[in-house]
Amino acid sequence: MLSTCLSPGVFNMVCELGFEIQDNIDILNIVSKDNKVCWDTICDKVCHLSSDQRLDYAESVRQLGPLCEAVHSYFLSMPNEKYEEAFTVFFQWTNNSKLFHSALPVLKSLDGTNISLLLMKITSCLERALGDVYLMVGKECPFLLRDLLASEELATVFTTPVMNVLRIFLGSPESLNLRNILWHGFASPHEIPHKYCSVLLLMTAGLGQILQDHLSNTGASLFHRPYVAFHNAEEMQVFPELGEDVLSVSESLLEESRLVLANMVPFWKEGIAAFRQGRYADSAVLILPQLETGLRLIFTTTNNCPNRMLTAESNILYTTFDEILAKELNDSSNNNVPKTLGESAMEFLWDFLNHQDGPRVRDHLSHGEIQLSEFPKQIANDLLGFSIVLIYRHLMVDHTSKEIGVLHSLIDIIDLYKSRFHPIALLQKQVLECIDSLQKWCLLPVPPIDDMNDKKELDEEKDVSTAVNSEIVQILSLFHRQGVIGISTDDLDTWLQTEKWFSSAKELSSQKMSSLYCHRWVIEVMSILRKVTTQCLLVSTNIISISQLRYDQWINKTLRSRQRQNYRKLLSSIKVLSCGVRLILTLIVISFHNIHNIPKRTPIEYQKYLKYLKSILKYAENVSIYTNQDNNKWSEAIQLTSRIILKVRLFNEGQI
Repeated sequence: MLSTCLSPGVFNMVCELGFEIQDNIDILNIVSKDNKVCWDTICDKVCHLSSDQRLDYAESVRQLGPLCEAVHSYFLSMPNEKYEEAFTVFFQWTNNSKLFHSALPVLKSLDGTNISLLLMKITSCLERALGDVYLMVGKECPFLLRDLLASEELATVFTTPVMNVLRIFLGSPESLNLRNILWHGFASPHEIPHKYCSVLLLMTAGLGQILQDHLSNTGASLFHRPYVAFHNAEEMQVFPELGEDVLSVSESLLEESRLVLANMVPFWKEGIAAFRQGRYADSAVLILPQLETGLRLIFTTTNNCPNRMLTAESNILYTTFDEILAKELNDSSNNNVPKTLGESAMEFLWDFLNHQDGPRVRDHLSHGEIQLSEFPKQIANDLLGFSIVLIYRHLMVDHTSKEIGVLHSLIDIIDLYKSRFHPIALLQKQVLECIDSLQKWCLLPVPPIDDMNDKKELDEEKDVSTAVNSEIVQILSLFHRQGVIGISTDDLDTWLQTEKWFSSAKELSSQKMSSLYCHRWVIEVMSILRKVTTQCLLVSTNIISISQLRYDQWINKTLRSRQRQNYRKLLSSIKVLSCGVRLILTLIVISFHNIHNIPKRTPIEYQKYLKYLKSILKYAENVSIYTNQDNNKWSEAIQLTSRIILKVRLFNEGQI
């Protein structure tokens, strides 16, 4: 069993170098009597390589060691009230003063688990706050912390020497790299010296002092970007609420699972305890790195690369979620993790961590983009629930006790899980919403036909409807002969207008679709189809709202002459528009059921198909404009519908 996940070089940097020099430094040389951070003293400890003036990270850590010790002793001896009085105002720039106010009791606890938790929260919060400062000067904030710390924009506010100090502690594989080794689950609770947390706390206050002077001198203002909010957390919840029975059993299994390294057990226990206590952000911050460590263990075992359990040296990337969840290894051979975990578990992880429309919890938390006090219980519940399933599935011995039975429902949920945030899943959801909206057309109130339509209009409507229906029947007949999924063998003349179409379309749109590792062509097609569906829903919404409004006006006899004429046009257009939109949705359903055949096309065939889809999108966009309340261009909408239906027939017959 591994005793550490830190490679020898990283272990030396983090756990040893900062203790090699034993020296007493007067705290008044670091923090003045009026609580000002003396940056000159700190910056003087930073060393450079003589050859090219690059930072000498190792020697800098060695020289800063005694200074960090002095700061740590200073905080441990400081009364809580004095700490708040001295530094409260200088933490406000972080937009998370509460976190820093509560830090001193954690430091004094000397509890490595909670100090590591504090350090993770401080580093993510600091990154977010520094990004806000960057945007006072620059336009687009760097995604990587190391690029942010090395930016000229921050140097203009805080000076280069001060930023170099931060780079010693954070953001570079050659440095202490405290943020990354904790957030990626490499460091155990006893491996991070407490004094590094203390010095980051002091430097955060010191940065606040510099920024305060900068704002005063320049008249500039600091604006904080809004936090990411999970508005639909309840809808996202996968697992039922984890009760005490599940939590207790899970705790008892921690030391029996191959997934949990012995030196990481305190993190797991504190993560479960935090969930019990309603500290949902703390629970997630503690469990996420441990989930990554557990999955890294599966990765290294199944792919026979045990050395990758350790932090890499500075010239090699760490093995993180990105590589663990990838389809292939760096040498282009297959990654065996998907086969080991199973498709459903992989889809959960991609939903939870990677998909752009999903919660992307690790990214948001580790980069300080979430207000910790508002972290949703549902997200913490799902993270812990999934982790418990993995712990159970990797037990070193079989368990048959009754207590273990409480976990079976969680396992069943993962086995049946289907993606919610992959573009295919999002398209399916959109199509279902659109179908539900279209069903409401059948319930729209309609005045007596004789009151609204003269014979000429009825004849015109019949002619257009007959022509459109003829084209649609030819298209459906072609699909039926080709054995296309979902095309009913019933009377094709009326199939699109029956309840059978609704039930068939809903059933097909609800089926589980494989979504792992889609070809980029598939993603591109999904993007277009989602835009088409969005416009179709907008058309349906327009029809419903205008129909209800005009009917109410007709009942109340408040329709003006032009509105009455438009209402006639609307009523005579509904049947054709309904068939047109339903045909488009049928094409979309057929498309995502055959989506994995797209990469089999030649590039020329694919570009032709893409052009065809874009013409359908253009149709849907135009019809949504023509049918809104400001335009009421019903004749134009019908003309467009006739044209697109003809184009669909010609394309599928291979004539264009």
